[in-house]
Amino acid sequence: MSERKRKYFGTDGIRGTVGEHPITPDFVMKLGWAAGRVLAAHAPGRQKVIIGKDTRVSGYMFESALEAGLSAAGIDIHLLGPMPTPGIAYLTRTFHAQAGIVISASHNPFDDNGIKFFSHAGTKLPDDIELEIEAELEKPLQTVPSRELGKARRVEDAAGRYIEFCKGTVRSSINLAGLRIVVDCAHGATYHIAPAVFAELGAQVITLGNAPDGFNINHECGATDARALVVAVRQHKADVGIALDGDGDRLIMVDEHGEVVDGDELTFIIARRRHNTGALRGSVVGTQMSNLGLEQAIRTLGLGFERVKVGDRYILERLKEGGWTLGGESSGHIICLDLTTTGDGIISALQVLEAMAASEQTLATLKSGMQKFPQTLVNVRMAQKVDVQSLPDVQRAVAQAESRLGNSGRVLLRPSGTEPVIRVMVEGRDHSLVEELANDIARKVETAARVAVAEAAA
Repeated sequence: MSERKRKYFGTDGIRGTVGEHPITPDFVMKLGWAAGRVLAAHAPGRQKVIIGKDTRVSGYMFESALEAGLSAAGIDIHLLGPMPTPGIAYLTRTFHAQAGIVISASHNPFDDNGIKFFSHAGTKLPDDIELEIEAELEKPLQTVPSRELGKARRVEDAAGRYIEFCKGTVRSSINLAGLRIVVDCAHGATYHIAPAVFAELGAQVITLGNAPDGFNINHECGATDARALVVAVRQHKADVGIALDGDGDRLIMVDEHGEVVDGDELTFIIARRRHNTGALRGSVVGTQMSNLGLEQAIRTLGLGFERVKVGDRYILERLKEGGWTLGGESSGHIICLDLTTTGDGIISALQVLEAMAASEQTLATLKSGMQKFPQTLVNVRMAQKVDVQSLPDVQRAVAQAESRLGNSGRVLLRPSGTEPVIRVMVEGRDHSLVEELANDIARKVETAARVAVAEAAA
């Protein structure tokens, strides 16, 4: 990570509420221009950028704004229409584009939106390039001569290309015939892609969340709210349920009993399958929030397990550093780096379905190899930012909790990256003890922070 402070880019692009700076048409148009200028400076000849979006109503507005800005910088544009984020990463590579741009706020509600970029290799832009774009944003917008303006065209077969790519990530001998699958597309970017992938591989597919209207993306559906999927799996007596989020990079599943299977359990299932077939390279990467049960199950397989900061960006960085291939988050971001360059809900689901088909075991049986530890998360809202981990009362509370948990638990205090909140997480074998300790530490954090703020103001 660059030491220079970024003004607009966060860990996953630029995101916010539509109509509030910087998620406004004028800013996004200039962002397109600035990005175009930087990209043109880094490669000779005429450049092209592909743009895809999820199903939010504001996507139309920002697509047009980016198109105008890029054209003003002399960059050609290929418009994909609604397309999952990982699909945009894939098509950026296959079109040999200089960059890919995603218009999406992922799992957020419809009135948020965001812009994120992929490099020509289908990976997130390096920090230095993002800083160059921010520097260019400070300059006045200047349009290239009319003869040099960028041209735009629609890519009509984008969905079909990506469907074939997804199918190609599993062995041709894998046949999903006989499996009844419920797929929840969250009224998002996978609505016209995910059902086709699973159906073309032989499954009987029942689809939810495939009627986007611009406003219902992620609303009481998808990977962030699996309640409708649980009901549907039980109602249809399905073998498995698959829940994706609005931009298609998260995966949560539901087993044949209607029990939710989260990203940690799915990461374990994929890791064990790959380990057994010799396809896994190196250690498995999780985050600070990954369940302790995942770490123990991975180590029981004789594999290494490493934790990084929360965010798929950091998982990807560690996988690349180690030359490894698998990492995941509890939320369902799972990266199979030997298959694709970013988290991909459809591809991750296919890896789990392949494990089911090859072993002839149900999802409930496969997940039983990992026992999740009870985990309690308490969010403590702060009046202002305080380094709570340096406060003696908080340190004592954490030390006492760790002593009571012993080697069978852990305590994590983590400031939110998006709001004035400290997340207190406690994990251990005893649910009652975990809940007691988490609430006790949260109270100590709240009190100590209030005192620290008062003393600073005195």
